Amino acid sequence: MTQLPSPTTFPDNLAVLAPRYDGFLLDQWGVLHDGVWPYPGAVTALEALRHAGKRVIILSNSGRLGAENAAQLAKLGFARELYDEVVSAGDDAREALATRDEPFHRALGRRCLLLARAGEFHLAEGLGLDLVDDVETADFILLMTMDPPRQSVAGWTDLLKAAGERRLPMVCANPDLHRASSDGGLQEAPGLVARAYEQLGGTVRYHGKPEPRIYRTCLARLGLERSRVVAIGGSLEHDIAGAEAAGLDSVFIGGGIHRGDISWDGGTMDAASCLALFASAGQTPTYALALLG
Repeated sequence: MTQLPSPTTFPDNLAVLAPRYDGFLLDQWGVLHDGVWPYPGAVTALEALRHAGKRVIILSNSGRLGAENAAQLAKLGFARELYDEVVSAGDDAREALATRDEPFHRALGRRCLLLARAGEFHLAEGLGLDLVDDVETADFILLMTMDPPRQSVAGWTDLLKAAGERRLPMVCANPDLHRASSDGGLQEAPGLVARAYEQLGGTVRYHGKPEPRIYRTCLARLGLERSRVVAIGGSLEHDIAGAEAAGLDSVFIGGGIHRGDISWDGGTMDAASCLALFASAGQTPTYALALLG
């Protein structure tokens, strides 16, 4: 292991860390896959964790159902036995809307304007909501998913302005600003829409990482001491910040959404550029790896 003069260490691989932890919270986009292909070594890394008897939860900011994420993972080569379950931001938002166990959600009405990909209206089913088609009849906006570039911040700007004029609250079920794409670039994600709405004066309640609710769910299901759980992800703002707030060690994966922010060459990353990025972001992951495997 290479030790640098920093709170962050740069282990040779995930196998070096595995004996220190019993539970692993793993991001998927930018860590396991890019939406089209699994990242090199990702499947093998999960196989090794399971062979060692580790508990693994896929903790995703996806606005889709956990079961839908599991189906996508299977198509990409991640067999169901490689992890215990998927916990998604979408499920977190749905649970909050169904139970109304927090003041923000209790104050929401029932008439909901859903923003999602075409054909994904089922994401709002079973919650006792009345789906409406326009801002004028809505009590709140539920932002679940988006399909860039067909759907975009620019394309929704007029709707957001109208909603802001009516002071409609928004529930955002995916706080990610961008997601990694198969061409190595970045695509807009729902969190960017929510940020734009806040800039227009709108009020947003976020679900998923780095919000504490979803970490409480994961820790309860793992049933492990926090010191024996590590969170692995590619976003400093979501994965690393969320882990720190939850009192968990973290692993930053450089090959995801921050690849363009560090010195990257053929699957390896420059540690000094990572430390500069961490300093500018005000985040200090416990460990940093180029890729999961």
